[in-house]
Amino acid sequence: MIGLISATAAGAAARDRLAAAWPDRTRVYEGPVGDAVRAAFAECEQLVCFLATGAVVRLVAPLLDDKRTDPGVVCVDEGGRFAVPLVGGHGGGANELARAVGELLGAEPVVTTATDAVGLPGLDTLGLPCEGAVAAVSRALLDGEPVVLEAEVPWPLPALPTAAHGSYTVRLTDRAVEAGEREVLLRPPSLVVGVGASKGAPAEEVLGLVEEALREAGLSARSVAELATVDAKAGEPGIVAAAERLGVPLVTYPAGELAAVDVPNPSDAPLAAVGTPSVAEAAALLGGGELLVPKRKSAMATCAVVRRPGRGRLAVVGLGPGARDLLTPRAKAELRRASVLVGLDQYVDQIRDLLRPGTRILESGLGAEEERARTAVAEARGGRAVALIGSGDAGVYAMASPALAEASDDIDVVGVPGVTAALAAGAILGAPLGHDHVSISLSDLHTPWEVIERRVRAAAEADLVVTFYNPRSRGRDWQLPKALAILAEHREPTTPVGVVRNASRPDEAGRVTTLAGLDPATVDMMTVVTVGNTATREIAGRMVTPRGYRWQEEAQ
Repeated sequence: MIGLISATAAGAAARDRLAAAWPDRTRVYEGPVGDAVRAAFAECEQLVCFLATGAVVRLVAPLLDDKRTDPGVVCVDEGGRFAVPLVGGHGGGANELARAVGELLGAEPVVTTATDAVGLPGLDTLGLPCEGAVAAVSRALLDGEPVVLEAEVPWPLPALPTAAHGSYTVRLTDRAVEAGEREVLLRPPSLVVGVGASKGAPAEEVLGLVEEALREAGLSARSVAELATVDAKAGEPGIVAAAERLGVPLVTYPAGELAAVDVPNPSDAPLAAVGTPSVAEAAALLGGGELLVPKRKSAMATCAVVRRPGRGRLAVVGLGPGARDLLTPRAKAELRRASVLVGLDQYVDQIRDLLRPGTRILESGLGAEEERARTAVAEARGGRAVALIGSGDAGVYAMASPALAEASDDIDVVGVPGVTAALAAGAILGAPLGHDHVSISLSDLHTPWEVIERRVRAAAEADLVVTFYNPRSRGRDWQLPKALAILAEHREPTTPVGVVRNASRPDEAGRVTTLAGLDPATVDMMTVVTVGNTATREIAGRMVTPRGYRWQEEAQ
């Protein structure tokens, strides 16, 4: 919960805007400001104070205890110009909160945490438990000293500016080792513990067996991702309590699924009791992985431990039509989350400044789309966080389809939508896409012209607004005239046609002409051509396709 505190009418207005935008995440604290801050500090994970920074500093200073547990505090000036994280920038999430508040209120986030200021991810913000010399290694990264990343378990971390050799180390490991003097240990959630238990097995026995198995195998309990068992044991108190004490979820599977898992140590006892010859080993192995600890038993419980490989992450990111302000916040976040970026060289140049230091860039030229798709998937299969970029929306005439055709279910795939060229051009022209519409690429490099022509003819007969992508190039100068001729068989010569070149970019140019007046020679590959339907009109210089609302018909 986020506590909201204000002292003046101006502060209350901004506070109420935030409360209205986040009704389920916020709680307004009324009354004297000192009492409100103390109450919110005790009850909330984060605070936003619409007060002067000096006042907030004095109010929260006596309340501070431990940066690992104190709530994050953000101060917003009463003019709503700045959002300043005062306390808990990393651990309390105040830096991210300041950015979110700033975006909602139009305030500038003022982030002074050293790593955030230079674009580095804080080692304590990676979503993994960390141990060791966090401050010293973070300082080394900031100072440009060589820091080695030792990934004993592949995991999709964001970019870090690491080196092959150095005196500081970030070690990604699930082994029970102590951090060195200049070392940070990151604990990936790579271990799955399968458990079985007789009815009434004490939690102490289940937990003790698990901890003993981990200790003897040299594994860290902080890397346990989940406890797994059979559905029949979902409510067994000892197992439930063991998962709660470890702070991990309890995952259960039907006996039939467990019975199909090949295990080294099946037994007749669980088969008779719950319908599967293995509970602990089968539950741990069901999601795949390496069996590190085969089934071991106590008087009333069994357990087994499996290491599951980290799943790589492929984000397919649409960059929009080119303007920076049409690049979505989600796209920016994915670019900063990736450790590997794959893309067309000219698109990489558009967003190079948004990448974190240490991001590995794999760029190539036009015509290498399939190679980029294969490269991105291969990098993700190696357990890395990958961003594959495309213009507009990556799923529209871009990189999503070749990448997803290459990918299987062994990696996580995230699609990040972007503003398409058709939408950007439509906004410039007016409202040409106000009714049913279709986009057709006139490039016959991958699609036979016969197929393209059939689609154009179908759109013409269906009276759809048509947006042509890839309308004309030096080597393809006849396709656009042919497509326009097909449309002209079904539409008047005066049908409005919109022509937009480099939509949203500095040299953007847009105009409205007619089907008879369009000169195809003025169109190139950087142009989008939108042909209206029989209802499309030019109104005040804008291209408008009516939606067909009844009130419009009645008004005519």
